Amino acid sequence: MTNPFLSIIIPAHNEENRLRRTLGQVFDFLAKQSYSSEVLVIENASTDRTFDIAREFTVSHPELRVFREAQRGKGCAVQRGMLEARGEYRFLCDADLSMPIEELKKFLPPATDGFDIAIGSREAKGAVRYNEPGFRHWGGRLINLAIQVLILPGLNDTQCGFKCFQAEAATRLFSQQTIHGWAFDIEILYLARRKRYKIKEIPIDWYFDADSKVKAVLDALHMLKDIFRIRLNSLRGRYS
Repeated sequence: MTNPFLSIIIPAHNEENRLRRTLGQVFDFLAKQSYSSEVLVIENASTDRTFDIAREFTVSHPELRVFREAQRGKGCAVQRGMLEARGEYRFLCDADLSMPIEELKKFLPPATDGFDIAIGSREAKGAVRYNEPGFRHWGGRLINLAIQVLILPGLNDTQCGFKCFQAEAATRLFSQQTIHGWAFDIEILYLARRKRYKIKEIPIDWYFDADSKVKAVLDALHMLKDIFRIRLNSLRGRYS
């Protein structure tokens, strides 16, 4: 079977209230495109009907594959999806679809010719944030400042949930992933720089979702801990 041009990977933990809408919008968008595609939903330790809802869509959408990942952690679900995917390009898509799916074209050739990885950015020139409370915005900027100072200088938004990887880069990077919490993005991008992959920040339209699962203070503390874990892994040769 010929591999598709694009894989869309959607990690989903307790997303029964949003998943139908998100999958509907994703499949409506893909139906208008000329390239081949697949969608992977990675249900991640949910206690609601997330898995059942995703499975219902497979009846009318054979290009949808649904997996259960018992180990909780967004990074764990994303890693599973990236390694299960078959697409030439593999696009990470948050289940809340806070970035309109139509923005996806910015992450694919020809817009990203010459790059291995394209990451959505709410801070790149041309990006627009909608309805975000000021405290969330400035809290995010402080976290990013720490990330830039400690490990990833020059990347203005490592934590946006929309990223696209060329297949070879995805397989290589996610095979070495060790962080399975919110900081998995930082580890993957750190690895990408070590391996000299070219990264492009993509300005996006982004809509704040009050139902976001991010816990700003707690997640920031876990993130700082994980940054030091990444540094220690590197010193120990874990990424060689």
